[in-house]
Amino acid sequence: MNTMQSKDLPATVDLLVIGGGINGVGVARDAAGRGLSVLLCEQNDLAEGTSSRTGKYIHGGLRYLEYYEFRLVREALIEREVLLRMAPQIIWPMRVVIPHNKGLRPAWMLRAGLFLYDHLGGRELLPGTRAVNLRQDPVGASLKEENTKGFEYSDCWVDDARLVVLTALSAVAKGAHVLTRTPFTGARRENGQWVVQMTSKRDGRVITLRAKAIVNCAGPWVERALRGVTGVSTKKRVRLVKGSHIIVKKFWDGPQAYAIQNKDRRLLFVNPYMGDLALIGTTDTPYEGDAADVKADAGEIRYICDAVSSYFKHRLTPDQVIHAYSGVRPLLEDEAENPAAVTRDYEFEVDGAVGDAVIVSAFGGKLTTHRKLADHALEKLVPHFPKMTGPWTSKGHLPGGDIPNADFEAFATQLGQQYSGLPASVVRHHARLYGTRAKDVLQDARSAADLGQHFGAQCHERELRFLIDNEWAETAEDLLWRRTKHFLRLTAAERAVVNQWLAKQALPMQVRTQQAA
Repeated sequence: MNTMQSKDLPATVDLLVIGGGINGVGVARDAAGRGLSVLLCEQNDLAEGTSSRTGKYIHGGLRYLEYYEFRLVREALIEREVLLRMAPQIIWPMRVVIPHNKGLRPAWMLRAGLFLYDHLGGRELLPGTRAVNLRQDPVGASLKEENTKGFEYSDCWVDDARLVVLTALSAVAKGAHVLTRTPFTGARRENGQWVVQMTSKRDGRVITLRAKAIVNCAGPWVERALRGVTGVSTKKRVRLVKGSHIIVKKFWDGPQAYAIQNKDRRLLFVNPYMGDLALIGTTDTPYEGDAADVKADAGEIRYICDAVSSYFKHRLTPDQVIHAYSGVRPLLEDEAENPAAVTRDYEFEVDGAVGDAVIVSAFGGKLTTHRKLADHALEKLVPHFPKMTGPWTSKGHLPGGDIPNADFEAFATQLGQQYSGLPASVVRHHARLYGTRAKDVLQDARSAADLGQHFGAQCHERELRFLIDNEWAETAEDLLWRRTKHFLRLTAAERAVVNQWLAKQALPMQVRTQQAA
């Protein structure tokens, strides 16, 4: 299936979705599965903004309990297990150790919060919390001696950018059209429909179509998108909060992650990443610039390193940082003074009476609750589409997630046996990223030579070509960062070779102007 832009875009659709982050693709998938004709437009690559720059957790949000966000935490905890079943190749359980710091939250508060965390969402698949003697348990071996007790609880890890792409693939399988690098530029009402304009970044052509409804999931750009809609205004605002992460070499033994309490009461997460690396974050600082230009600064990197060094025997310094990234969270403005206290919940604003063109704008939200956000957004559209079918996305799998019994390790072992002529690390890489779709990539390969040019590490030509043909990838950043993380394993020279190879490739350039009838 070619997922790239169609030559034959429809002149009219039921629903236009603005934004190719997790909320946008979630709405497109849900709506297409309910029988609506759907087109999604994204100004850049899928997940290029906030949705690929998260802490990579599917979680309830333990610290949100301090702000009495019980509804949000319950919804997120329930979603945690729904998503785990949907995509076990990119989502898996993670045990998290939280050392007790006598000068911060008391032990009873942590214990009470974790009790709620265990029971608020009807946990079925994940193990519960346990108290830990950090001086005797192996999970405490890397911590400083003053850390004597703590707790270990469950959450889930996710490849965030791949979650977005797989959700978009599922939307396409249900009949949706997905246009990347095609910004929404404006809309106006005419005869009960929206006349919508988008502009292709590839060739500058203007694409015009009609839509009965619009769902605005532009994230940090939600207000900007609304300014392009004639006759529509909003009283809601998003607060942009910057969160930065660093990647370093892993400095502890074991598969567990750590949640450490900093002096400012923020929780920082120290996570195992890609085997021998660690992903650590995040910060919470106000941000007022262009969300597309956000970068981790030296002060944030030092803040993270100092926090880690205050708990661990290993002294972490900025010169150990392999890579840093930053994202902007578009949080619903609630006037909280502390950015860490701003709600992670979401709300909608609806403009348009029944019988007229309607626009639903989503403010706020988080990765874990994207499916419920989509469900609630479509509830707003029921009066406008009375024949639309009901919710369906809690069942089934995302592409590649149909792994028997959701047992990834058994699946990876079987795949390794089937492709015994390939390096084990290459097969596991494909199993982890593509799940049962790995066979679509590897096909009949019997040796590494069958995978085409080898760029280094687990990166081969056949995989990159598959991503270009099937997953909207067009640039080296699409290929090596959002789709695969090969960036972290390839040298600068090897990445340059990928760029040279890419320059010679034929990229699908299939957007053409389609005037509305």
